Amino acid sequence: SPQIWQSALSTLNPNPTDSCPLYLNYATVAALPSRVSRHNSPSAAQFITRLVRNCLPGGVNRCIVMVCERSEVFASACALARAFPLFTHRSSASRRTEKKTVTVEFFLVGQNNGPIEVATLKCLASATEGVRLAARIVDTPCNEMNTDNFLEEIKKVGKDLGITPTIIRDEELKERGFGGIYGVGKAALHPPALAVLSHTPDGATQTIAWVGKGIVYDTGGLSIKGKTTMPGMKRDCGGAAAILGAFKATVKQGFKDNLHAVFCLAENAVGPRATRPDDIHVLYSGKTVEINNTDAEGRLILADGVAYACKDLGADIILDMATLTGAQGVATGKYHAAVLTNNEEWEKACVKAGRNCGDLVHPLVYCPELHFSEFTSAVADMKNSVADRDNTPSSCAGLFIASHIGFDWPGVWVHIDIAAPVHAGERATGYGVALLLSLFGGASEDPLLNLVSPLGCNGDSPTEDMERDSKRRRLV
Repeated sequence: SPQIWQSALSTLNPNPTDSCPLYLNYATVAALPSRVSRHNSPSAAQFITRLVRNCLPGGVNRCIVMVCERSEVFASACALARAFPLFTHRSSASRRTEKKTVTVEFFLVGQNNGPIEVATLKCLASATEGVRLAARIVDTPCNEMNTDNFLEEIKKVGKDLGITPTIIRDEELKERGFGGIYGVGKAALHPPALAVLSHTPDGATQTIAWVGKGIVYDTGGLSIKGKTTMPGMKRDCGGAAAILGAFKATVKQGFKDNLHAVFCLAENAVGPRATRPDDIHVLYSGKTVEINNTDAEGRLILADGVAYACKDLGADIILDMATLTGAQGVATGKYHAAVLTNNEEWEKACVKAGRNCGDLVHPLVYCPELHFSEFTSAVADMKNSVADRDNTPSSCAGLFIASHIGFDWPGVWVHIDIAAPVHAGERATGYGVALLLSLFGGASEDPLLNLVSPLGCNGDSPTEDMERDSKRRRLV
């Protein structure tokens, strides 16, 4: 009844969020904060996910009504998707006969609040599917999601899009000079691989490469992790998983430029064939690296990936995404990924895209002339781990990757470290999918992705410099 509804609304006092059960817990109304700080997303995406996880009533058929402005629809949809992970090995789930269904409806308020077009709903379906695909891969343990199975996931997406992946594997990596990927993955039962999905439409004016770290499990190698820091290392493929989910969604929605998704896949295992500290590897760039820490392996495989994107794919823009450093969580926290880039405009664009889509981003210091000396080696071009761990290690780790395309490379290089936001507690978040869709939305044929892009025709995010005309509480 209207009276119950009004009394429920009057109890809501977001600090930052609040909820009230209705009708013997058959329904719940919840409020999101009406204002957020400048480093947060106006959509309050993190709170949406948390509220739905905690407050959604049980049952097989469930419905969510999301009240928000048009500019927040994309971020809100991705936030809702994070609350419904696909992976589970609970025995009760396998016995369940009925599938659970969640219906999401959007009620738009504020400016431009007409009905949502069918094309927009299709875009939301593609984006949320991408988020859940990435989260499923990250949640799946390595006894199932080894390099063989990750390649199967890539082939499956390729088949769906009519693209045959390029795969370089095992000894062929060694023969072709991929000393980074081969060196990291050669001790594992399932061999390492470089895989590429390529979208090359007619009329493309530039070439973009997304390079993902796909360490399916990270023991640390011979520089082995401790018994308390190793659990959770199934998530070390979060960058590659995000790029797969985003590539599938962005190509489905129509992408005007050449787009290559490069997957650097390996299991950092311990064994008689494992790389030793003191070994020297020749990477695909031709540069030599003295290994002083086998647990600094992500930068080795990504160095090969970005060098391939530069030399073989002729990329103008190279973005690498990786669960690279534990220090990222210290530098920018659990919710904001860290961005390191040679281009100030793209740094700003990443921050804006993060606010527009809910995958938050914050910049790291980019200063190779002061920091790259941390990798100085007496016998090789560089070492793979820093001399001083107190000197911005997350920036240094990214600089290692950039050095393999060269600090004077004229193109745009963007490095996103997602080590902390790739998971919330014990669950993967699918972080990175929404960010890539938003950041490159300007090259998409999809109007919604154009709207959330920071590099669109107006150069600004939809809510930038615009008085928010709806100060009412947004409800979920």
